[in-house]
Amino acid sequence: MSGHSKWSTIKRKKGATDARRGKIFTKLIKEITVAARFGGGDADANPRLRTAIAAAKAENMPKDNIERAVKKGTGELEGVAYEEVHYEGYGPGGAAVLVESLTDNKNRTVADVRYVFSKSGGSLGEAGCVAWMFGKKGLFVFEKESVDEETLMEVTLDAGAEDIRDEEGTFEVITSVEDFEAVKKALDEKGTGYSLAEITMVPQTTVNLEGKEAEQMLRLMDALEDSDDVQRVYSNFDISDKTLEELGGA
Repeated sequence: MSGHSKWSTIKRKKGATDARRGKIFTKLIKEITVAARFGGGDADANPRLRTAIAAAKAENMPKDNIERAVKKGTGELEGVAYEEVHYEGYGPGGAAVLVESLTDNKNRTVADVRYVFSKSGGSLGEAGCVAWMFGKKGLFVFEKESVDEETLMEVTLDAGAEDIRDEEGTFEVITSVEDFEAVKKALDEKGTGYSLAEITMVPQTTVNLEGKEAEQMLRLMDALEDSDDVQRVYSNFDISDKTLEELGGA
């Protein structure tokens, strides 16, 4: 399984501590606020806001928190003005890394991101150095024991899915951003349960990591996501389930 879904799976299996859940709420509130700021407060007419609210609900964020975040974005309540900044770099073994941040202080954020890269065996690169390796897609992940492959193919392909991949222990369904919600609706109506559903950056190629490089890569991803200013991190690393078990990462 490659980095875009592997990392999400690892995080889900590790579970969220109370401290990490607090960070998740903070990041989700930022995303809702910025989505409302740029696209308006009507979720029906603002796909980014609709996705952000769905993610917040999935984390059991209280309705009042969501509504306040929307109002801060639309200007109905006073709030911090966040700026979207993307960073690119290389992790251990040459794995490509994309970092999406929302910040009110770019100097602070770039210093933090550069420090995390260097501390974990990576390096911060120039704009455009790795972005070309990724494409924005919709992603659904299914545990193999919980879904029938034939049914999955029928439901998702009929709804507009682009590809279905057979990975270690899971099936991955890839969609265009435009068809993501149609596929999600079809799956929900059919009752086909997924363990992950998100808009993500899918790599064109992957880099296999083992041993120390795999361990450093997981440490880099964890440290980047632990940054208050970082919203999401994507990579094209590939780590086998066997290696993960050896590292205790799963």
